[in-house]
Amino acid sequence: MNLLIIIPAYNEENSITAVVEDIKRYCPEYDYLIINDGSLDSTAKLCREKGYCLLDLPVNLGLTGAFQAGMLYAYEHGYDAVMQFDGDGQHKAEYVRALVNKLLSGYDIVIGSRFVTVKKPITLRMAGSFFISFAIRFTTRLKICDPTSGMRIFNRGIMERFISDPNYAPEPDTISFLIRCGARVSEVQVEVSERKTGKSYFTFFKSVSYMAQVILSIFLIQWFRRNDLKGNKHD
Repeated sequence: MNLLIIIPAYNEENSITAVVEDIKRYCPEYDYLIINDGSLDSTAKLCREKGYCLLDLPVNLGLTGAFQAGMLYAYEHGYDAVMQFDGDGQHKAEYVRALVNKLLSGYDIVIGSRFVTVKKPITLRMAGSFFISFAIRFTTRLKICDPTSGMRIFNRGIMERFISDPNYAPEPDTISFLIRCGARVSEVQVEVSERKTGKSYFTFFKSVSYMAQVILSIFLIQWFRRNDLKGNKHD
């Protein structure tokens, strides 16, 4: 498979080297592209000095804009699939091939999930994930164990949808919508690392707001979008 690993990066100068070297070590057969999303630190400079594959955005577009830029690059360069991969060092490249193999078995989207074979902890932090999983299952009848995972792989058909509509975002509500459109979605058990450097965008209050918006979108807003994928198969 001709795969491009898309790495959105905003102020990740302390982690981006480890991320790229991990990919080179575990899956050198696949290409990668760092999307420097208007970083204020030395992320772009470091990538240039090390000769990393880089798309340098002049302003900060946020995760959705950065990922869509990577999707457009992948589509125009003829890639069969793209993988969303965090630039903060939490995702592990050793699981990339497992997601690729699952995609090749007939799926449109495969999610690297922390909770396929591992029980989701009952904590305040995971409360939002529980509610999003419930919303997706209620509206699609498909159980997604780790809907907020940022490690996902998409085939070319899904790629086309992302570049044709700016409303497509790498978020759980879009995944839910695509399931209702007939996309085949599955999960693969992975492990993730704790963030060692930098600072997460999500404070407690931002996390609560994000979860509420996603759940509202799944239950209401996504039903007003055009459904034009043929069939309705999922596993």
